[in-house]
Amino acid sequence: MNYFLSKDYKDTSSAGNKAKTDIERILETTGMRSAGLARSFHRNKVVSFLLTLVGVLKCPFTLRRGDVLVLQYPLKKYYSLVCNLAHLRGAKVITIIHDLGSFRRKKLTIPQEIARLSHTDYLIVHNEAMQAWLTAQGFRKPMGTLGIFDYLAEAPVPVCPDSGKEPAAGDTRRPANVKSDDAQTSAGNPRTYDVLYAGGLRPRKNAFLYEVGAHIRHCHLNLYGSGFEPEQAKGQEHFTYKGFVPSDTLIATAQGDFGLVWDGESIDACTGDFGEYLKFNNPHKASLYLRCGLPVIIWSQAALAPFISRNQAGFCIDSLAQLDEVLGKMDADTYRTLRRNAVAIGRQLNEGHYVRTAVARAIEALK
Repeated sequence: MNYFLSKDYKDTSSAGNKAKTDIERILETTGMRSAGLARSFHRNKVVSFLLTLVGVLKCPFTLRRGDVLVLQYPLKKYYSLVCNLAHLRGAKVITIIHDLGSFRRKKLTIPQEIARLSHTDYLIVHNEAMQAWLTAQGFRKPMGTLGIFDYLAEAPVPVCPDSGKEPAAGDTRRPANVKSDDAQTSAGNPRTYDVLYAGGLRPRKNAFLYEVGAHIRHCHLNLYGSGFEPEQAKGQEHFTYKGFVPSDTLIATAQGDFGLVWDGESIDACTGDFGEYLKFNNPHKASLYLRCGLPVIIWSQAALAPFISRNQAGFCIDSLAQLDEVLGKMDADTYRTLRRNAVAIGRQLNEGHYVRTAVARAIEALK
């Protein structure tokens, strides 16, 4: 029998909890069930802690020899314990990585993290860059890559702009903002693209937002999230602040032609702890954009950049100073291709394709 371990998630407003609960829902469609308690959501910290603890303690009594247990990492202080108890019961463990504590938050040293992860029998990592890094740090267990995080939502999957179909009922979002067949205005000038950015908007986390406005003419940024301080931003006329919008609402109403994946202090590269982490992780916001049917603009050194490029679901840039030039040369046919591919991947994300594929490969490798 194949199981996963659920916990109490408090809420799904954070990207981390959203990703983890999506994976549980996807695993349930394959016939897996929780080896602990059922998934729950309690904002009371004491209740949440106790429910998670009880689920962890119940888990080994559910497992039998030959079973497979899927864990999502990090699992705080319980991870090594659960792996050891599963092995005592004769079960195998597959671990799906969400975050590495030795990177952004520095909660573990690299040797500590490698030692902890080595309790698993098979590790599903974000991408090839993360796999290569773990190998270089001494991790020796079998690994496979996820590719990209799936993204489940109730909102309809968008329709390609050239599909000839009407939007699904309830899809109130305007069509992709292609204004003419040659993507030019009547005056012969490049059209202006709407670029959506979702996430933390305060200067401390994403200082680049407050500089990029001085370098753009052919795009307008629609910002979704909390904490934007417009009075500090250069080129304020290039921004529209939408505030925080729940993900299902955002998918159904997103205003944009592209989604931007960038992080850190600089427009010339993704810098700082958050920016450097893009070299190894799959940001959940990229999945959100694709689920919206939006092609992705991403830093060329990001670990997810090869996926976007390979699938022609957006484009990669070295610096945000290049954004204006690239969008200024974008023609309607190119945009339609990017959008069509983004919509196709978004449909896969909503079906749990990447998680189901990665877990199936892991189970096969453990046989």
